[in-house]
Amino acid sequence: MGKVNVFHPITRLIVGGAQQNTMEICAYLNPRRYAAQIISGAQTGPEGEIISEVQKRQIPLTILPDLVREPHLAKDFAVLRKMVHIFRTHKAHIVHTHSSKAGILGRWAAKIAGVPVIIHTVHGWGHNVQRSFIKRALFTFLERISARISDKLIVVSYLNEQKGNQDRIGTKELYTTIHSCINIKDFTDPGKDIRALKQQLGINPEAPVVGTVGRLSRQKNPLDFVRVAAAVKKIHPPAQFIFVGDGPLRAETENLIRQLHLTNDVFLPGLRSDVAALLGCMDVFILTSLWEGLPRVIPQALAAGLPVVANAVDGVCEVIKDGENGFLTDPHNVALMAKKVARLLENASLRRDMAGRGRSLVEQEFSVWQMMIKIESLYEALLTKKAVRV
Repeated sequence: MGKVNVFHPITRLIVGGAQQNTMEICAYLNPRRYAAQIISGAQTGPEGEIISEVQKRQIPLTILPDLVREPHLAKDFAVLRKMVHIFRTHKAHIVHTHSSKAGILGRWAAKIAGVPVIIHTVHGWGHNVQRSFIKRALFTFLERISARISDKLIVVSYLNEQKGNQDRIGTKELYTTIHSCINIKDFTDPGKDIRALKQQLGINPEAPVVGTVGRLSRQKNPLDFVRVAAAVKKIHPPAQFIFVGDGPLRAETENLIRQLHLTNDVFLPGLRSDVAALLGCMDVFILTSLWEGLPRVIPQALAAGLPVVANAVDGVCEVIKDGENGFLTDPHNVALMAKKVARLLENASLRRDMAGRGRSLVEQEFSVWQMMIKIESLYEALLTKKAVRV
């Protein structure tokens, strides 16, 4: 048999869960059976990019400068035409799209090009409650009509499937849940001198550390992270805090840190390639996100042996079991999150118990190899169903 040509369109290759998931699927697909490629726009941003990492892994990559996040009829039509040409020229057998914009354009290009198998992964819906009514209505309509030409919708959390069904996007049979998983070994051994790393970052090596990893963006809600830090300091003064990542809200976050007199206690080291080691510096992991798909950083934190305190949004609730491997709080409930964090900082036995249960869960359900078995099984089932000859 020849190889199955699989294309993965995604809007941007910024530092983010959807982008990491896309890259890892392409990296871990059986190379004897599949020839995987990524199509992406050129936009990056203050969050950082993984274009260089994709290239380092020698994953074939096509950059389409006209593929931008914002609606733009002329550019969107140009991208549609270019994708149709690519899929026809390279005889695509499967088009597997990611993110809202590329997910819509990529699927319709695949349909026009006559691609046999069309799949879309929902890494959190684009029509979330944080958007305006008009944008929600537009994205919902586009997702509904695009679902009609999709052979399968992969969701990274069961709650994403529920929302899709509620919004009449496809039928229940169209959905399958495949968690976005991680290479667990990368996070069980930080591979660095943690004490020296803390000193390098300016953190007191003896201080308990509360941290997170993500973009400094509205979705990740870094301002509440700073407010939680201020509240925890009142209960547990020795605590220090670290937010790993960058993004458009950096200046605003730095201003709030100064206003709350936390300059010596809250650290923003920016984009880092040693996330596993930085997780090793932490004692408690928190997530203040306002919406999510299923954030990969949660299994990463659990694999690193950390209890988690997170907002109860979307797929987070499928990983964090309140009172078992962490605590769940409502978005913007700064006081409650601070109380839960302080409780963990003051109770080492509770931290160890929760961390142990969290690591067991990750080993059972979030191994990248389990994800790849499910992805490849889905590909083969759809190829067989469509009688695709390679």
